[in-house]
Amino acid sequence: MAKLLYITANPKGISKSKGLQIGEAFLEAFRQEQPDAEIKKIDLFEAEIPKMDADLVSARGKVGGYGYKIEDLPEIEKEKYLAMHAVADEFVEYDYYVFVSPVWNLSSPPVLKQYLDNLFVSGKTFNYTPSGAKGALTGKRAVHIQTRGGLYINTPMAELESGDRYLKIALRFLGIEVMDTVIAEGFDYFPAKVQEIVEKAKEEARLTAQQMVQDTVQV
Repeated sequence: MAKLLYITANPKGISKSKGLQIGEAFLEAFRQEQPDAEIKKIDLFEAEIPKMDADLVSARGKVGGYGYKIEDLPEIEKEKYLAMHAVADEFVEYDYYVFVSPVWNLSSPPVLKQYLDNLFVSGKTFNYTPSGAKGALTGKRAVHIQTRGGLYINTPMAELESGDRYLKIALRFLGIEVMDTVIAEGFDYFPAKVQEIVEKAKEEARLTAQQMVQDTVQV
């Protein structure tokens, strides 16, 4: 049975968020392709995601670099370290990933970076080898659905956008196959065409959902 993790980073809710509306179009098409699929949604503005604070940084350093056992950590560090691993453990159980986020100040909402920080766990999502770090999550696929008020494609702004770029880098580092991003942009430039832009992106999202499950075998 296929398992899809649907991760959103938009506080507006679906009635106001164009990205979430496009994301729902993706999910509808995915369900048609995989009617028995297990789909879980994570709203990063509602979920309790560990922050990379002093306690967690300390715990990671002790266990990863100084040979500490988890049970030897101070209680607060142990609690946060285990919470981080719980996020990564859940993530690796899925076959497909959909990330939905807007552009905020040239990047993604900070909750998305906070979530991704929890996924970089040596021995679980990637491994160190003599030839360098290698992603452990091969055979999995992800797509990013991103909305933008401005215009970036084929403009000087393209090189300034870092949210989609970083997400792709992070996922590929972990070994995940990343599909072309579904982008809806220019809302602030073309207010009269907002619905047209959204509908075009919805159709692209539906096609991407169909493509995502092609050539993959679930056992």
